Amino acid sequence: AGLLRGGGYKRPRHVVNSLSPGPSGGMVLLHVLFEHAAGYALLAVKEVEEIGLLLPQVEESILTIGKFNNIVKLVAFSPFKSAQSALENMNAISEGIIHQDMRLLLETNMPASGKKRKVILGVADSKIGAAIQEDLGIQCQAGGVVAEIFRGVRLHFHSLVQGLTALSAAKAQLGLGHSYSRAKVKFNVNRVDNMIIQSISLLDQLDKDINTFSMRVREWYGYHFPELVKIVPENYTYCRLAKLIGNRKELTDESVEALEEVVMDSAKVQAILDASRSSMGMDISPIDLINIECFSTRVVSLAEYRTTLHEYLRSKMGQVAPNLAVLIGEVVGARLISHAGSLTNLAKYPASTVQILGAEKALFRALKTRGNTPKYGLIFHSTFIGRAAAKNKGRISRYLANKCTLASRIDCFSDIPTCVFGGKLRDQVEERLAFYETGEAPRKNIDVMREAATEAAEVTAKLKRKLEKREKRRKKKEQQQLEAQATEDGEAQATGDGEAQATEEGEEGEPTEKRAKIESEEIKDEEVEVKKKKKKRKVVEEEKAVEEEEAVDSMSNGVQETPVRKKRKQQLVAEELEEPETPVSEKKKKKKKAKSN
Repeated sequence: AGLLRGGGYKRPRHVVNSLSPGPSGGMVLLHVLFEHAAGYALLAVKEVEEIGLLLPQVEESILTIGKFNNIVKLVAFSPFKSAQSALENMNAISEGIIHQDMRLLLETNMPASGKKRKVILGVADSKIGAAIQEDLGIQCQAGGVVAEIFRGVRLHFHSLVQGLTALSAAKAQLGLGHSYSRAKVKFNVNRVDNMIIQSISLLDQLDKDINTFSMRVREWYGYHFPELVKIVPENYTYCRLAKLIGNRKELTDESVEALEEVVMDSAKVQAILDASRSSMGMDISPIDLINIECFSTRVVSLAEYRTTLHEYLRSKMGQVAPNLAVLIGEVVGARLISHAGSLTNLAKYPASTVQILGAEKALFRALKTRGNTPKYGLIFHSTFIGRAAAKNKGRISRYLANKCTLASRIDCFSDIPTCVFGGKLRDQVEERLAFYETGEAPRKNIDVMREAATEAAEVTAKLKRKLEKREKRRKKKEQQQLEAQATEDGEAQATGDGEAQATEEGEEGEPTEKRAKIESEEIKDEEVEVKKKKKKRKVVEEEKAVEEEEAVDSMSNGVQETPVRKKRKQQLVAEELEEPETPVSEKKKKKKKAKSN
């Protein structure tokens, strides 16, 4: 290296070697702290010369794991417990803060420096190195030979740590990178100034296009009805009339109401009718008229969309930069944000830059030609500068730029933006304008700002209460939905269990209550049957007794059966037949059959 610089060969100042003497004659121990998505690794560097490591041959040897193992050795590895822990450690490193996991690893495994040996810790970032040196007292080194060692460690880290594969290391890096990016890019969706930039750009483009297309409609339809241009100068109204009138010869007194709806002026409507009767325009074919009407419809729809877009821009400016919108207007404020690139960039600009923002060409031309610099840029479109006298335009533009800077900073860095400060700043500009014209002294800035701060605190408190109520309602609604869903699930489960139980009972028998009723009815039926049987037995016994008596009488007397005995027998048979039978239901019959079976 010395020869290449033109001088003689110089011995290296010190050699980074575990056994080599340092500048003061002691041993130098170099360790490297490597931060990975999987955890912290502490590696000890073996015999390595700082100048020799920068040679091309040695740089190529870092690419192979076998040769690289002769340079470094893994001392300790502290894996992260979870993805959240890895994200916390990464945020701490990016801010230059020593995390507790890193502190524990270094305190446990880092050897202490002494008189005979000097310990150096190689780090990738000098910011974290300064924090380690200040907090733990370990001398740190960044760059040079350490950067080459880090290159090799980064390449072969999965081979140095046991159980870590290249795939798992890549997955850990990807997951941690995504979580870190999400944490850094978190923002309020309602306060995105990108939409304002796109909206104002589209609005300006639509203004140009609508103007160009309207001129085309005027020229095209002017061949047929040239007098209409002088009567209706507005582009939007002219396109609507071209679409409505069509062929001027078909325009009659019946079309007056439709024309009045578009023009909103009866005198103009009468002038259009008179001009259509005595027009100098040429006749037009139906196919040409159809094309003109189609094109007019497109221009009208573009103009209507432009109005919708302007309303959208106004609402977005009320959410993102309400103070700037109240002070200078939605369109001019949006142009300032778009020209600066973002609301944050605009808030960082000084008032002198905001004053000439948009007049860069004039500024550089003035600097080049040593002429007068411009007094205003985009803020010229504000109403304040137009209302000021010619001699006061520069003063009011400077004052307005100052207030715009304050408003943009309040909008950018306030948690809950309100339009209170914007209204007060606008009043101050009005007072300053009146002071230039009449000489009336405006209020002091400190008094206005105190009043604005009090009002803003009240408005912010109200907004916070509203937000809290809204959040409570949302949580309550979610809880009610969860409860309703749980009850629905419970009912569905209960109905499912009931159906299953009913099917089981249908297979085994009726439910308990029905079963008890059926059993009581069956007992009653059995009692009735027992009574019937007893009666039958009595009847049979009486019949037998009667027959025996008859037999005895016939045998003893040899006479036929008397009519009295016949009547008695007939009565018993009639009683048996007349006795009512208790009705038995079909279910009972089926159950009886099932039981008998």
